[in-house]
Amino acid sequence: MDLLPAIDILDGQVVRLAKGDYNQRTVYSDNPIDQARQFEEMGATWLHVVDLNGAKTGEPTNLPIIQAILCSTKLQVEVGGGVRTLETIDALAEAGVTRVVLGTSLVADKDFAMQALERYGALLTAGIDARDGEVAIQGWREGAGVPAEELVAEVAQLGFNHLVYTDISRDGMRTGIDAASYERIASVFGHKVIASGGVASMEDLHALGQVHDCIEGVITGRAIYEGTLDVAEATAYCRSL
Repeated sequence: MDLLPAIDILDGQVVRLAKGDYNQRTVYSDNPIDQARQFEEMGATWLHVVDLNGAKTGEPTNLPIIQAILCSTKLQVEVGGGVRTLETIDALAEAGVTRVVLGTSLVADKDFAMQALERYGALLTAGIDARDGEVAIQGWREGAGVPAEELVAEVAQLGFNHLVYTDISRDGMRTGIDAASYERIASVFGHKVIASGGVASMEDLHALGQVHDCIEGVITGRAIYEGTLDVAEATAYCRSL
């Protein structure tokens, strides 16, 4: 089980959104590159980066920052947000990212998702964001009208082997994790999942640790930035499982 500290980039800043609301942002740093270096110094080996501008508009704008992070650290980097063309995946692959997350396109453009899988295979990760059991797209602003578990089953059938599953109602709120829901999603997916949304403390990691056979990784952001979760301690715990 890996710990993936999150760097969400909006207008060049490191931010966290409350329940995915772009109008409820908290800025934690003006320098995502320095933030990534700090996480590496704390013992992290993975980083989860979201281009929030890209997620909102469909046009990734923070690639230069992502490239700088990759050049400045040895972190394995997973990137999502606005990945809706093969050219964007090409650019991220050339930059050296370890995984690329496809989100909105899984609902809006399944032909693209299939083309991307055929071309990139293991580089790709499905990203499914759900609120009250329904998939949310376009940077969490719109409900897709698709049951989350139905889409999970579909992406498994398409051939995805990695899945980031985000509980939007908990994301950025530090309300605690619902471990049972990730266990259920992993069962539907047929592979381990990357859990995202609501991790507030070591207690939440311990809860996921109880079902670690279903968990590939854990993404956390606000808890790290606000000091309720220590990166070094959390990373060591995840590695021990």
